[in-house]
Amino acid sequence: MNERREFFNLAASKWDRLASEQTIARLHQIMKRLDIKSGSAVLDIGTGTGILLPLLHNAVGSGGRLVALDVSDEMLRRAHLKNHQDNVDYLQAAVEEIPLLEETFDLAICYASFPHFANKPRALSEIARVLKQGGRLIICHTESRQTINQLHQSLGGAVKHDMIPDAAKMRLLLSSAGMGDIDIQDSANSYLATAYKQ
Repeated sequence: MNERREFFNLAASKWDRLASEQTIARLHQIMKRLDIKSGSAVLDIGTGTGILLPLLHNAVGSGGRLVALDVSDEMLRRAHLKNHQDNVDYLQAAVEEIPLLEETFDLAICYASFPHFANKPRALSEIARVLKQGGRLIICHTESRQTINQLHQSLGGAVKHDMIPDAAKMRLLLSSAGMGDIDIQDSANSYLATAYKQ
């Protein structure tokens, strides 16, 4: 875990430069597909430097609640510097041990973070715990599964083995964590897995 935190702390200063205009455009398209309700309580897991926070804030409105969670304190610091909304809280923690009460959130979203969860079964169990009954989990990327996996392999180091599982393994992981109504869409421009707490 310390190696992973160190990797992302060091990467934080250049993280925003990695988001191209094409990436931002694809992210906006994904957000439109999610239909997040105004007033929702949302957990942004692996928030990084907060690229999703303005989009999530627009979706939930002033009556909603956002919690930005990341294992990297430097990522969170930069996210906080860019986003000053009153209804956003910042929390440094590992997704495998979320220090929040159960059944708190309507939605948990993992944008470009799921491959980096060291213990995916434990992480999904924790996410399910903090979701309300019927709450939704979104796992998304602005590239295909194959592209993301190849990128991580090429980077090496702490993220070399950080992969998006194939559809069968992903379905098993989600269902084992108590999630159902699973939908996985993998295209050249995006990866989107959706599931609901049963």
